[in-house]
Amino acid sequence: VHGSWDNDNYGLEEIGGFIKKYECKAPATGNNLSDPAEFNLMFGTQIGPTGLLRGFMRPETAQGIFVNFKRLLEYNQDKVPFAGAQIGQSFRNEISPRSGLLRVREFCQAEIEHFLDPQDKSHPKFKLVKTVPVTMYSADAQVSGGKLLKISIGEALEQGVINSETMGYFLARIQQYLTSVGIPADKLRFRQHMGNEMAHYACDCWDAECLTTYGWVEIVGCADRSCYDLNAHAKAASTKFVAQQRLAEPVSREVTEVTLNKAVLGKAFKKEAGKVSAAIAELSDDQKEEMKSQLESGSYQLTVGDNSYEITPAMISGVRTVTKTEHVREFVPSVIEPSFGIGRILYCILECNFKVRESDEKRTWLDLPPLIAPTKCS
Repeated sequence: VHGSWDNDNYGLEEIGGFIKKYECKAPATGNNLSDPAEFNLMFGTQIGPTGLLRGFMRPETAQGIFVNFKRLLEYNQDKVPFAGAQIGQSFRNEISPRSGLLRVREFCQAEIEHFLDPQDKSHPKFKLVKTVPVTMYSADAQVSGGKLLKISIGEALEQGVINSETMGYFLARIQQYLTSVGIPADKLRFRQHMGNEMAHYACDCWDAECLTTYGWVEIVGCADRSCYDLNAHAKAASTKFVAQQRLAEPVSREVTEVTLNKAVLGKAFKKEAGKVSAAIAELSDDQKEEMKSQLESGSYQLTVGDNSYEITPAMISGVRTVTKTEHVREFVPSVIEPSFGIGRILYCILECNFKVRESDEKRTWLDLPPLIAPTKCS
């Protein structure tokens, strides 16, 4: 198969069809290829003496910060924005470890989780970095075959290449950090993830990539994870992961409330009554009004995950619209996450600063910048 190939665009059956259509063989042995199969990149393990309880090694350090969000918010006097940082080992079930520190199953990762108001993604220090020059490769440019864009962070924000000051601030700081530890600016670029490779938790993501003898290698990722993680933990823990903002003036709004007949609901659904009650409470105002309309002429089908529950008029005591006055705005913070692969950064520093004398290949030296050099001169 000639040309570029991106298997993220295809399913298992389609990839299998291409293998058979083009009679693809293993390049080293010439043997036939097996049918494609799903592969779990999380590193599995067994817990306990019997080994019957399955567990997984953490694929990133970030979740330790998310589960402690409420405590971190309290440390910051219940104010956003704020950030938490962590460095430690992460594990991935890499299919084929290779290329030294670039593709491994255990690696050192450093991550920052910057929590902020989803309605205000400005950054107070953005003006300090808006003139930092960067090289950007947007998703649109990749799709259309466009060129790299050399631009300042401030211009990138003005032209809509990046979507917020906070994202721009961290991209600029990543650029400054990488160049300060010895990676040349002409070997760095920020590549935006295309839609088919965007992580399930992200609404935007940029990778800092370094040009090496292995090609362009991702060494830092900067993702706008929106509210995905806090919402997921809140749902699993049945608790709120929210921040509050006191409003300058009270705001009145109409909301639809559903009063349940818990005796009838409990008798009908027994141990699943709690799950059904929670699902009804999470319905939007429009969905609650729709339920009210359907109950007047029959029943309402409530879908929770893969299950469907029939809600009858006897289970609902009433549906009414009330006016609530709010003095505090409650919201789930968004997250901007710079994630540093320490091993990959170290490799790129060594490769970019390894020098060979032109007249004598045996004369080599490591030309590290003074900031990180263990020996300043010799």
